[in-house]
Amino acid sequence: VQLVESGGGSVQPGGSLRLSCATSGFRFNHTAMSWARQAPGKELEWVSGINSGGGSTYYLDSVKGRFTISRENDKNRVYLQMDNLRVEDTGVYYCATTRYWGQGTQVTVS
Repeated sequence: VQLVESGGGSVQPGGSLRLSCATSGFRFNHTAMSWARQAPGKELEWVSGINSGGGSTYYLDSVKGRFTISRENDKNRVYLQMDNLRVEDTGVYYCATTRYWGQGTQVTVS
C-alpha cells in the first residue's frame, strides 16, 4: 500500500495550493479518503473527508468554504484544493484511509 502526497509549498496568506495524493495497493474506489494536518507543536487534526464515490464531502469548520476535497477513482488519486490560505493552515498535510497514511507534504503560509 502506498499513499504519496505532493503539491505542498510556501505561499502568502490568501494564496492557494492544490495537494494531490497518489495511491496504490488497495481498492481505492471502495475506500473513503481523508486529509489531516499537523501544525508545529500541535496534535494531528482531521481536515476533510470524501466517501468512496465522491458524492459526499466533509470539512473541518475552519476550512469550510476555503478547501475542496475531490477524487478521481480512475486515477486512484485524491485532491485537496486550498484557497484563501491562512497562517494557521500551516502544517504537514497527510492523506489517509482508516488504515493507511502517507508521509505528508509541508504547507507553509506566511
